[in-house]
Formats: sequence, structure tokens, C-alpha cells
Amino acid sequence: MKIAILGLPQAGKKTLFSLLTGKTLPEYLKAGESLRGMAKVADKRIEHLHDMYNPKKTTWAETEFLLCPDIDMGSGNYSWLNEARLCDLLCFVVRDFESDEVFHNSGSVDSARDRENIEAELLLADLALVETRLERIKKEKVKKKQTTKQITEEATLLKCMDVLENNTMLNTIELNNEEEASILSLNFVSKKTILWCYNINESDISEHHSKSENNTLHISAQIEKEIAEIDEVNERKEYMSELGIHDSGINRLNQTAYDLLGLMSLYTVGEDEVRAWTITKGCAAPQAGGKIHSDIERGFIRVEVMKYDDLVSAGSEQALKSAGKTMMKGKDYIIEDGDICHFLFNV
Repeated sequence: MKIAILGLPQAGKKTLFSLLTGKTLPEYLKAGESLRGMAKVADKRIEHLHDMYNPKKTTWAETEFLLCPDIDMGSGNYSWLNEARLCDLLCFVVRDFESDEVFHNSGSVDSARDRENIEAELLLADLALVETRLERIKKEKVKKKQTTKQITEEATLLKCMDVLENNTMLNTIELNNEEEASILSLNFVSKKTILWCYNINESDISEHHSKSENNTLHISAQIEKEIAEIDEVNERKEYMSELGIHDSGINRLNQTAYDLLGLMSLYTVGEDEVRAWTITKGCAAPQAGGKIHSDIERGFIRVEVMKYDDLVSAGSEQALKSAGKTMMKGKDYIIEDGDICHFLFNV
């Protein structure tokens, strides 16, 4: 999973990126420079499995984060979106905190205005891309007859243009498989999954903690920084409890991204390694195994499944098997979130 972190200057995106990845950022970034970092996906289940199996190695699922350049508002230059176009999810950090020490380019803090302006930039960026591609198609048509695929692409682009000119995101329109395939390589940003992350005042965190919508998250970068500086687990929990929150915003961001992208985790366990694997919800057993190794998908025979909650209740894998609560499933089995799997295959 690749997540792009974007925002206007002084929105808090650098602080958020640093907290997520553990990277210390240089004081100044070069113009147009992007930074990459990896972050573990917090998961209490894998922590419990680690304690149960005491393996030589424990591997968490990871998310790749890309810190993009500042949004260049109103310039008509969309290079700040170049690398974001290749990510699975766009996380826009929107400033919603007051501070006399932190300036705002527009002179005042207004998160609704900033979000509206950012959405407008996305529409304009995609519209510019559509117009460029249509102009190229027009020149190509003069030289040679169009193929069926090129005809489909042109018609789809015209449909996209109509939507964009009506100030509507491309992720709101329905396209058939052929239409989707015809514009896939263009990586339109307004077709991407988007998460709006509001960086709010510390005093507002308790109020907003449980009010997030599906594609909206409220965090306080300042509080996240303070939480990260507390090493002792119980002390950290006590501090969050005093604030009226049950989990850090960093953890909630990862989980929200998983949900928005329709992702979940399966696990493999043993003395050598306990590991979390990221798969798509609704994934059949052979395809899920293919995330581990392509040979598993090619030579899939069956999968032995343990349910996480059943394993925890039984206390051990041996006790679970003695209770007859392990399952052998075939290629039609749809993996469920938290399944602990042992794949049998032959190639």
C-alpha cells in the first residue's frame, strides 16, 4: 500500500510523515523534492501471536508513505502531483488549528476553504491532462485510422472532460471495464481514493476523536508528537485516556486507509516467523496465497485455516486442533480478516 501525503505549506504534513515513518527530516527540502518512508501497521493481533509463538522473527505489515512537495496553488503547474499519481491513496493534510507562530498563506485558517481549493486544483490537474491527451489523439487521427481501443479512449476522455467541467471528481462516475482500461495509464488524481486528514487544535481532539467520517480523519500533530515521545506503554495509555482518546491518530490513519482501500490482514505463524500479509477483502484462497509466493497460487491444493479469536480462546494451536476447530478449505474459500493460514501447494 502506497500513500501520498500532500498539503499546503504549514499544514503539518512533514510532522505527520516524520511520526509515521520515524524519519528525521532535513530542515529544508529541495524544490519539488519528495521523500519516502516505511511504517509498520499497528496490529494487536500480531503482537499476541508473537507472544504465543515466540518466533525467531516477527514481521508486521508495512505501508509506504510518500511526502510530496507543497501544493502549488493556482500556478497551473501540477508537478507536485507527479509521484502522487502512482500511489494507492492520497492523504491531504488540511490545517484546522490556530497558531500565532505558524503563518498561513491565505492569511487566515479556514479548513473548508482550503479543502475546496485543493479539490479545485485536482479537477484542474485532471482537466489539463485530458485536454493534452485529446490534443495528441487529434494529431494521431490525421496520420492513421483509429483502432477500436483508441476510439474507446477518446470517447471516455470526452466523458471525463464533461464531468470535470461540471466541477465533479472522476471517482464519482461509473465506467465499464473497457473504458476503465482505456484511461488507466493516465492515473487521474480525482479518481484516486482520498483521505482528508484535518490537523486540529489540541483542545479539540477529544471532541473529534470519534466523529470521523469514512474519508475524513481528525488528528492533532502536536499531540501525536507528544504521544510518540512517551516510551512506557502504560504511561502512554494513561496520557491518551486523560485526553479522551483510545488510540493514536497515527494508528487510526493506517486503519482508515486500510478500510478505504478495502484491505485486510491474514497471518502465517510458526517457530521461524509470525507475519502479517496485506490482501484485498473478498480475496479467494489461491490469490491470497499468491501474495506470499506466486508458486502457492500456481500449485494451490488447499489451505488450513485457524480463526484468530478461536486460537486465542483455545490458548494454543495444539489445543485448537484437539478441539477440532481448524478448517481445511479449497480454492473457493474467501479469506476473512484475521485468518491464520497454512497453504498446501505443489509445483
